[in-house]
Amino acid sequence: MINSRDILETITMIQDENLDIRTITMGISLLDCADSDLTRSCQKVYDKIGRCAKDLVKTGEEIEKQYGIPIINKRISVTPIAMLAGASGGDPVAYARTLDKISKEVGVNFIGGYSALVHKGFSAGDEALIRSIPQALCETDQVCSSVNIGTTKAGINMDAVRMMGKVIKQCAELTADRQCIGAAKLVVFCNAPEDNPFMAGAFHGPGEPDCVINVGVSGPGVVRAAVAKHPDVPLNEVADIIKKTAFKITRMGQLVGSEASRRLGVPFGIVDLSLAPTPAIGDSVAHILEEMGLESCGGPGTTAALALLNDAVKKGGVMASSTVGGLSGAFIPVSEDAGMIDAARCGSLSLEKLEAMTAVCSVGLDMIMIPGDTTPETISGIIADEAAIGMVNYKTTAVRLIPAIGKTVGEDLNFGGLLGYGPVMKVSTFSPAKFIARGGHIPAPLQSLKN
Repeated sequence: MINSRDILETITMIQDENLDIRTITMGISLLDCADSDLTRSCQKVYDKIGRCAKDLVKTGEEIEKQYGIPIINKRISVTPIAMLAGASGGDPVAYARTLDKISKEVGVNFIGGYSALVHKGFSAGDEALIRSIPQALCETDQVCSSVNIGTTKAGINMDAVRMMGKVIKQCAELTADRQCIGAAKLVVFCNAPEDNPFMAGAFHGPGEPDCVINVGVSGPGVVRAAVAKHPDVPLNEVADIIKKTAFKITRMGQLVGSEASRRLGVPFGIVDLSLAPTPAIGDSVAHILEEMGLESCGGPGTTAALALLNDAVKKGGVMASSTVGGLSGAFIPVSEDAGMIDAARCGSLSLEKLEAMTAVCSVGLDMIMIPGDTTPETISGIIADEAAIGMVNYKTTAVRLIPAIGKTVGEDLNFGGLLGYGPVMKVSTFSPAKFIARGGHIPAPLQSLKN
């Protein structure tokens, strides 16, 4: 039973501690839209998304009003477009234009799935789509892209890694007049989940239902406030506090997801309990770590504190819902987290420390601005390092780097909104060019042989 104290506590979380449903994301399969004719295929995509998602935004707004729970974003994820491009041929950018047009008409803020899964190699449509990503993200406003270049089972496709270094640089260059926003809408994954509702990495996996609702919940401000009330307790008690808080947050996500599923008449997929921060004061993962006792995020002890946080969040979420999925844990995007921005500016947080932290967090190197003259080979080297962490540790890792064209260390990029702003961070200038030029495949690790 819900008592008055629980109700009042939830109201406080929403009003004072930035608790929200970060997104309800409708996943839509486009496999039945494949066609040997590109124009016909695009029309089928347009028609199906319009049919499935026509009431998504309205339903989200009605749930917000009825329950008083903020739902910040309504989004769509679709089948990796490379699969459709393999059947139709032609310029895949036509699909990006179609996705952008229909997403605006149904009123969502982002649509993800301009994607390719190439961890074991390239199939028909994959290379064409990857090469088209810079132009697709330049021409569109709401389309997000992702490429999965490795898995624990398959190893790392280093030919794809080499390509993605060039693609990220080109995305930034083509949108240099818009704060290099193209690169901010592109993620490179290892072990990409098929049910992630968060952008820019959301896509609708081939094993998913025809249409599904996934919910992304966020609450770093709530967790920080809970930890702040117990400044001197041992760390095992801190973990308990975080677990109980994550349980409450997840229950709210379960409610919203179930209600949206019922009203829209589509299956409810998962709740992704990810502490996804914003630049707003009091909504920072870095501040949770500092509340545990760190002088500044990035200093000694940061990786241990983040490991505790991520594990406790997952444990609390799993107790609250049998459908926890996606990424679920703590995100550490620099430009989207006020505490991370401050830590990067004061020098306590470096790219190398962020890489160490990704071994124990939910995703990886996220929304990090790097100097505009960083070479594609260096970007590929960073991708390879991050993919190796994911591959060896059976976890999802990702890279979302933004080369700040024309800017250098210490200067700012400002995207506005949830994408935030932040300083350009220093990158090692020692070149991995010969290593990246080898191409080929990094074999799957021994621990992948579990059958």
